[in-house]
Amino acid sequence: MKKQSLILFILFQITLSSAQVIRNYSNEFLNIGVDASSFGMGKAVAATTNDVNSIYWNPAGLVNIKDTQVALMHTEYFQGIAKYDYAAFAKPLDDQSAVAVSFIRFSVDDILNTTQLIDSQGNIDFNRISLFNASDMALHLAYAKHQLLKNFDFGMNAKIVHRRIGDFANSWGFGLDAGFQYQTENYKFGLMLRDITTTFNAWSIDSETFESISNAIPNQNQEEPETLELTKPKAQFGISRLFQFGHDYKLTTEVDLNMRFLETNDLIATSFISIDPSIGFQLAYDNMVYLRAGVNNFQKQTNFDDSKSLSVEPNFGVGFKYNGIQIDYALSNIGGASGTLYSNVFSIKVDLGFFR
Repeated sequence: MKKQSLILFILFQITLSSAQVIRNYSNEFLNIGVDASSFGMGKAVAATTNDVNSIYWNPAGLVNIKDTQVALMHTEYFQGIAKYDYAAFAKPLDDQSAVAVSFIRFSVDDILNTTQLIDSQGNIDFNRISLFNASDMALHLAYAKHQLLKNFDFGMNAKIVHRRIGDFANSWGFGLDAGFQYQTENYKFGLMLRDITTTFNAWSIDSETFESISNAIPNQNQEEPETLELTKPKAQFGISRLFQFGHDYKLTTEVDLNMRFLETNDLIATSFISIDPSIGFQLAYDNMVYLRAGVNNFQKQTNFDDSKSLSVEPNFGVGFKYNGIQIDYALSNIGGASGTLYSNVFSIKVDLGFFR
């Protein structure tokens, strides 16, 4: 195995700040999402989210919980190479407000460290190979409240971010998100504003290790990267409508617009803003069995023959709720990258009030 494989990985992770401080792409693991039911709807849930998982999708939805709830999720990416885990807890303070806390971890474990594979004499010694982990973690603290306006709710997240690449580098960061929901007789509206304070990450880099890796690349003189990253704000706006069929069937539909303030390959893209729509459906029977579908990640792509095409990613999900326990499954591309394999996402939500 070549030493360059590890070098490329490390440079990808920590040289993002080499050119400028404000990054178009930073803390991307926080854009993956949580909760299998939301993945099944193509992540189009900003207007309808109303349980413990609202701490991620739109904290304003937390005011709808009636009692303490907990949620857990696990999935894997790149055929099990990367692990993605999530846990959340939410509790109403009264009939007007609620609080919640969640933890997210995205990690790649047991990465081969081959920087010492070749000794000072030029000999290859496989006993010099060691292992390290690369992990991204975030703690969210949320508060939500009914506001003075009728049918208008507001919520806010404070998030603490910790990223680590073995002993090579680690960072701490902080940021704020804000969410709003409004409901009329037939429609629900939701707005989620992420990184409204341009979330920062302050990196601490092991200079000695960085220098040894840099020197290992022939004809290269890598400068140590900047130690501060700022994440640009993002927004998600959703509109939803509920259709009732008889006494037992409900169809929830939602369209969301995911906005970044930069030019990308999204369906709508300008030099100022790019918009990627997502569409989700949920058919519920007796608030017990759920069937979900969604499409998202509308991307304009250039083919090898220079022709243009549009790629779309479908999602599918099912759920079952009984006696305060809801189990959900989704088949979804959690990373949103074209050409990668889909992941099996499982999550569970428990309403603790049912057991009292």
